[in-house]
Amino acid sequence: MGQQHEAAARDGASAPAEGVTTSLGSSVREEIAASLAAVDAELARRYPGDPGTRQPVHTVYVPADAFAADTVRAWGDEALAMLAAHARGPAALAEVLGIAPGLAEQVHPRILAKLEREPVEDLRVDFEDGYGPRPDAEEDAAAARAARLIARACAEGTAPPYVGIRMKCLEAAVRDRGIRTLDIFLTGLLDAGELPAGLTLTLPKVGYAEQVAAMARLCAEFEKARGLAPGRIGFEIQIETTQAVLGPDGRATVARMIDAAEGRATSLHYGTFDYSASCGVGAAHQSLDHPVADHAKAVMQVAAAGTGVRLSDGSTNVLPVGPTAQVHAAWRLHHDLVRRSLTRAYYQGWDMHPGHLPTRYAAVYTYYREGLEQAAARLTAYVTKAAGGAVMDEPATARALSGHLLRGLDCGALEVAEVARLTGLTRADLDALAGRGAR
Repeated sequence: MGQQHEAAARDGASAPAEGVTTSLGSSVREEIAASLAAVDAELARRYPGDPGTRQPVHTVYVPADAFAADTVRAWGDEALAMLAAHARGPAALAEVLGIAPGLAEQVHPRILAKLEREPVEDLRVDFEDGYGPRPDAEEDAAAARAARLIARACAEGTAPPYVGIRMKCLEAAVRDRGIRTLDIFLTGLLDAGELPAGLTLTLPKVGYAEQVAAMARLCAEFEKARGLAPGRIGFEIQIETTQAVLGPDGRATVARMIDAAEGRATSLHYGTFDYSASCGVGAAHQSLDHPVADHAKAVMQVAAAGTGVRLSDGSTNVLPVGPTAQVHAAWRLHHDLVRRSLTRAYYQGWDMHPGHLPTRYAAVYTYYREGLEQAAARLTAYVTKAAGGAVMDEPATARALSGHLLRGLDCGALEVAEVARLTGLTRADLDALAGRGAR
């Protein structure tokens, strides 16, 4: 036996199979494991992966003074009326948006059903730009009212799956007002019962990681004051300042913000118009597809990858109002922007008007349905280890394929039965392949 093999034997190395020999002893492996233990723990802490929960396809912003008990139903009814007036059937929808007629036949009835059943997936009562500065007594009353209405809707089962507020930011001029509104709102929810399962809070105009840390502390202090479990309250970080993307020292900032949230950051939301304006982009060119938007969102995407923090694109300010030709033009613009976001792995965006709902769901449903058969075939080939396929997928791609199908199921674009028929997989199977099963 050679010297290396003798050393391996002394250190306890073993041959796992006949005719297989090794040279490194177990002590080497143990020392390597010990040297990387801190890295292992850091990777697990910082990059836990997808949270394994439903992600809404959009966030609807409603100014606090316009929010009412029937807001969600009113948005759905107005969206249905606009479809009836400007794209009554599948053929009309296909012509307006450039959708293949066969897909339009599948998508149009699903849009109608969605607008009847669940027109809004995520609602944010806005106390920031959409609300503006008000007398303290007025904003106090509006925050308490929002809490009462949301608590009632949750109790009655009429609330969207995700709901909450966007407070004013933590810059000095409005900091106290923002904190007070947050306190009144959360206190009102708890006084009415408990915090909604889909509670979502949005912190706007974040420029420094210290502001995120301050928001995390506010959440922690509220939890202590009301006896809630630590970490119960999370929040979104709105990326709408240049400082949120590139700091004064030249380093990327958004990753530091995720870290400063101490596990409470749920998503990053791109703010189209504030960010574009801060980069000097003229009003006529401020859009989701401007190069400055693409740069900011690419930085956000890399910073959030693997952290469990999700991404949301911003909005368009072109509203589908007026005569039919004007509505159609706005619809085409919105539909194309949503499609563009989806192909760039931004699966959520903002909607600012009821007329955006038909094209939001048209774009989302078309995206998931046109990819259904290919995703199902590739996933089936992966699971069954079938040979001869056109694409040889790896586990990471299988996770992506499963995630595609799950997102389609979550929003109503796909049905469990048709996915099962095409793949032979149950919802639980898809969860496991996507990494959701262990969460």
